[in-house]
Amino acid sequence: MDKNTQNVYELENSGITSLLWKYFLPAFTGVIINSLYNVVDRIFIGQGVGAEALSGISAVYPIMLILMAFGMLIGIGAGVRISINLGMKNFPRAEKVLGNSFILMLIVSGIISIVGFSIKDPLLRLFGVENDTMAFANEYLNIILVGAVFSVVGFSMNNLIRSEGNAKIAMYSMLISAGTNIVLDPIFIFWFDMGVAGAAWATIISQLVLCVWVIRHFISSSSVIKLRKVNFKLNGQIILYIITIGFAPFSMQIAGSFVQGLYNIQLIKFSSDIAIAAMGIINSVAMLVVMTIVAINMAAQPIFGFNYGANNYKRVKDTLIICMKAATGIAIVGWLIVQFFPEMIVLAFNNSSKELLKVGTQGLRTFLIALPVIGFQVIVGNYFQSIGKAGTSILLTLMRQVILLIPILFILPNYLGLTGVWFASPIADVGSALIAGYFIIREIKNLNGKIQ
Repeated sequence: MDKNTQNVYELENSGITSLLWKYFLPAFTGVIINSLYNVVDRIFIGQGVGAEALSGISAVYPIMLILMAFGMLIGIGAGVRISINLGMKNFPRAEKVLGNSFILMLIVSGIISIVGFSIKDPLLRLFGVENDTMAFANEYLNIILVGAVFSVVGFSMNNLIRSEGNAKIAMYSMLISAGTNIVLDPIFIFWFDMGVAGAAWATIISQLVLCVWVIRHFISSSSVIKLRKVNFKLNGQIILYIITIGFAPFSMQIAGSFVQGLYNIQLIKFSSDIAIAAMGIINSVAMLVVMTIVAINMAAQPIFGFNYGANNYKRVKDTLIICMKAATGIAIVGWLIVQFFPEMIVLAFNNSSKELLKVGTQGLRTFLIALPVIGFQVIVGNYFQSIGKAGTSILLTLMRQVILLIPILFILPNYLGLTGVWFASPIADVGSALIAGYFIIREIKNLNGKIQ
């Protein structure tokens, strides 16, 4: 049995728990290292340049989410379709999805760069950037937009590597990219005295390395499906095929960008730039917890997609239940750390501002107080996306990020001030958890009927 046939055989026949562990460990290593280099950027900037610079790059975060959204639109959409086609043993169709998605990545990233440069100043103002932090935010964003193509292609195609069952190679991709960034950060920021620009250049160079690595994989013998020129001609049906699934995570990230911009505006209105720096710290901590759960999603996505395509519904259900239990456990551990050690977390990012310590400690505890109910929601959204039920996935995504959170974020601070800004998220989390619970209970009943 050759390597590619073995990958397909494992998805169809190996024990669920052992298969999840096999895919989870490399996915976890990759996403945590990837998350860490974003955290490391903020630590180096906060400790080496100051709280205002930390506020500046934190204010750029909503725009970074937009960039990631387009990577998800293509990468996750194509990844799900590739997994389903592999489950149906339709390898030529999977390769057409790969080729079309690659060209789509290049087109979309070029458009992002052009449009980004034309509207970046008003966009930064819209997202709450003040005069004191505008120079830092602008300097960082200019460089990020130059390297948008590396970010979109690297992120998207690495997801496709995982979708074909090559979890270890996807892990190596993230290790190489994140390792490059972590090494370059102190060199550019401190040794070359480039400050915020140094952090941005370190990020872009690391994404270039990732981009080259993932393209090399799909033209090598280690890939299950190959990147072939014959599949570069865009096909409207395939593009729609990708976007209909990718739209769920895309809408989640776009909504997240808008919400993060709204947070910045409300934080400035009811506090100061220091509160935005605190939000940068909160986002870093939340990202470490959520990305650990996302690693479970990455491990489960090819299993969900392949077995749903193969009509093996018992394996789909077993995978879903194991993942929800694991995600909830991780969320509870993260909640305990945040509630008991918030001061230590804030001091790791900046130990010179007493105001940041006070605001950040309160923000961490309050913003993440409902963390235990987030874990299973992340799994549920990914499940519906992975089996091709884009409508349900989009609804669950928008329920938290738009339908519940935005009205709360507008109303509550008027009565509670900064505390109301921090409390908006956990209230939305609890409400969306109840709705996600309803949908997944109904889906499990549906799977039981198909199994019987």
